[in-house]
Amino acid sequence: MRKIEGARDASACVKAARVAGLSLGAWARRHGVDGRSLHAWSVNLTRSPSATDIVVKPRLIELVPTAAPRGPARYVVRVGDAVIEVGDDFQDETLARVVRVLRAC
Repeated sequence: MRKIEGARDASACVKAARVAGLSLGAWARRHGVDGRSLHAWSVNLTRSPSATDIVVKPRLIELVPTAAPRGPARYVVRVGDAVIEVGDDFQDETLARVVRVLRAC
């Protein structure tokens, strides 16, 4: 049994089955076509008949690098009246200690 090769093959087989007045399964058995493959293609074709004809042309998108920020990055966290400012070089352990102290206040 051969599988359906694509949308054109499926369309031709479905049309031939209709012209012959046969169900897809009966037509597929007579012509050595995998009935499950034909049925799946038939469902796909009826759901979106134009989807098989769509040709997506690739398009180029220019990516332009932006300037790197000047100086080290700074992060500011405000919780109520408390403000914590750290840079990229902060130690996780140190920040955790500061947060514990602030929670205790």
